[in-house]
Amino acid sequence: MNSTRITQRELESYLWGAAVVLRGLIDAGDYKQYIFPLVFLKRISDVYEEEHSAAMAIYGDEALADLPENHRFAIPDGASWDDIRAVTKDIGATILKAMRAIEKANPDTLPGVFGEGDWGNKNLLPDSTLSELIEHFSTETLSIANLPEDELGNGYEYLIKKFADDSGHTAQEFYTNRTLVHLMTLMLQPQPGESVYDPTCGTGGMLISTAAEVKRQGKEWRNLRLYGQELNYGTSAIARMNLFLHGVTDGHIAHGDTLAQPAFHDTDGHLQTFDVVLANPPYSIRSWNRAAFAKDPYGRNTWGVPPQGRADYAFFQHIAKSLDPKTGRAAVLFPHGILFRREEAELREALVKSDLIECVLGLGAGLFYNSPMEAVVITLRTSKPAEHKGKVLFINAINDVAREQAQSFLRENHQMKILNAYRGFADAHQFAAVATLDQIAQKGYSLAIPLYVAGAKAADASEQIDFLDALADWRAAAVAADATTAAVLSLLRAEVSA
Repeated sequence: MNSTRITQRELESYLWGAAVVLRGLIDAGDYKQYIFPLVFLKRISDVYEEEHSAAMAIYGDEALADLPENHRFAIPDGASWDDIRAVTKDIGATILKAMRAIEKANPDTLPGVFGEGDWGNKNLLPDSTLSELIEHFSTETLSIANLPEDELGNGYEYLIKKFADDSGHTAQEFYTNRTLVHLMTLMLQPQPGESVYDPTCGTGGMLISTAAEVKRQGKEWRNLRLYGQELNYGTSAIARMNLFLHGVTDGHIAHGDTLAQPAFHDTDGHLQTFDVVLANPPYSIRSWNRAAFAKDPYGRNTWGVPPQGRADYAFFQHIAKSLDPKTGRAAVLFPHGILFRREEAELREALVKSDLIECVLGLGAGLFYNSPMEAVVITLRTSKPAEHKGKVLFINAINDVAREQAQSFLRENHQMKILNAYRGFADAHQFAAVATLDQIAQKGYSLAIPLYVAGAKAADASEQIDFLDALADWRAAAVAADATTAAVLSLLRAEVSA
């Protein structure tokens, strides 16, 4: 067993080696529900032993060394990694028993954290495979001395990305481009002691990004209060593990449907509000309870009730309602359709009139994972500076994206260019423009970026705005158009004519 410092390259090889053991036995999309819990179990078991050794050096007494105050988590007898490793038969059942015992022994922090993997299914995971997996993980000691929280957290993020790559179409709800998440975090500038919320948190990457940024600035990050809700039970468990492995102690991840049953409330039963909201909601979902939203007990339908075929503005209104009235600010990743689709015109008009919108940022293609779609980030702010009230900043950053090895991302210079324009809140030739709410009203309350940036044709409320021409002009401004152009424009025509 290795008891020396683990490099990032060694960690990545070690983590991915577990997936190699499972390859061909289970679907790539299912790796996560077995590998992540084992990594977490190994980590907390090794840290417990590390804490025990440190306490023994002080007290010289086994009973004192095992006292709860010397440990972050309790590991009951029979539930340690070495206990599992000693078993040669019914290994899956042993793993599951140990996980449930640890959850029960840590009722305030770890209930349900290991998820619901089918560990007892020997057809799926025979003893020989589990034994190989356990021996693989036993080659390293995941103590804090060997692997500080930041570095293990980075390894976890690496594994999330690799699983997203491997599982293809299932990645959309599992992984959000981290360079874009970083930009969104920089735009909102989370501060020590603030509350941060992601209503569709996936594996928790956006929440972790806020803590990482505050820490990078040399500020106190452990007092950030992080909240997330995730519909998929297994993914919500991974998010909880992810926060723990990044050293986040004040993290609250709830499982459930954010639209149907929002998890966080204040003492009066109203929706809890937050200083910062970061989100990448599932876009244009059709299966949601529109009838319930029409009489929403939390008052989230103030702009109106979205069409059944698209829940985007339901999530949008949930986010707006979740903002602290004084400090609240949000950055939300959406598809471009929410800016101009006719079926949401009344909702969009109410949104504009609320004067919550601070910025509409259009980004290049491919920043939605494994999708050629262009992304748009909309920022909201409940207390705008006086000089920004009644105004919206539009940024056309369609060209500011890099693509390597079939992956799109934002380089640091892209992020800084966008961030400077966002903070400057001023017109910039063919890149940014400030529009008043009256000017937006004159354009039929459309938020389509080419109507405001890069010489798009003027239109007043009495004219029918040709969104297709405007969008085509905008795309033509791109330095490199790829083979998806025709397909994307065809989809847009279908959307607008719908």
